[in-house]
Amino acid sequence: MRPPATDRTVGVLLPRDLPADRILPYARRAEELGFGALWVVEDLGFRGGVAQAAAVLASTDRIRVGIGLLPAGARNVAFAALEIASLAQLFPGRVDVAVGHGMPHWMRSVGQWPRSPLTLLREYVGALRALLRGELTQRRGQYVHLDGVQLDPSALPDVVPDILAGVRGPKSLALSGEVADGTVLAEPVAPEYARAALGHIAAGRPHRLVAYNIASVDADPLTALAAARPGLEWIGEPDWHAHIAPLPFADELVALRSGCASREEFARRMPDDWVARLAVAGSPEEARARLDGLRAAGVTDIVLAPVGPDPVGALESLATALGA
Repeated sequence: MRPPATDRTVGVLLPRDLPADRILPYARRAEELGFGALWVVEDLGFRGGVAQAAAVLASTDRIRVGIGLLPAGARNVAFAALEIASLAQLFPGRVDVAVGHGMPHWMRSVGQWPRSPLTLLREYVGALRALLRGELTQRRGQYVHLDGVQLDPSALPDVVPDILAGVRGPKSLALSGEVADGTVLAEPVAPEYARAALGHIAAGRPHRLVAYNIASVDADPLTALAAARPGLEWIGEPDWHAHIAPLPFADELVALRSGCASREEFARRMPDDWVARLAVAGSPEEARARLDGLRAAGVTDIVLAPVGPDPVGALESLATALGA
């Protein structure tokens, strides 16, 4: 049987807490179903991004693998370049890497939150791109110090991977537009947020926009919305304000959260139409319309985060949104 056509604009997220023995079956099934990419996360206390990416790349044949994201404060940039160059050399044209600030409370907990996160990210991305291109690199920055560092020709990839920035604030988005090949937006990404982010990015050259979204697809739209709801319980917290501010119901959402005793109560009380705007959730036809709306807003890469107790099984239903 011929495999399904791959939709290169739609990928899936590898759940950070997926049992280890299900990671590679998940990746292989995502490829078989026609998803164009699989993104791994590196959240403090879970699994490392580089190790996950290497395992997934080695166990699949075609699917692109993105790391979203590597906190700039966690790794010396020269040693990060070694890891990224190795992946890109071994699996040419299949690697994307996002670098970001990391969650402030995580980075503070390990003593790696800089006084100026923007300065660190600027210096880090510039040095990383130079190293991956094989340049002899001198840097005397506030955070990045390199004294004639260069990757050996034997370690240079033929295809230099895109280096994206995983950021959300206006100043960080503007920096991404200046120094990165693309931007990764954490979930939820409504079309309004995508347009607002692109306005801040204001890139003067081709720039990818990767959007994560909670996703649930079912023949019964109400079942899909109910499944997606718990994945949105965090969006009323202050860190997610940038995602919500462009929406017409932003003030109502803030008021609802302030009137709820817990995130779980907030998620239960959200109207269905809010859930439908904040997730790729509904029937296959509704999910496809949601994907089209994101593309029309300027999103180049859509990443679906499955919900529910069976992420591998959820891939099957999400795949129904890939084709007409």
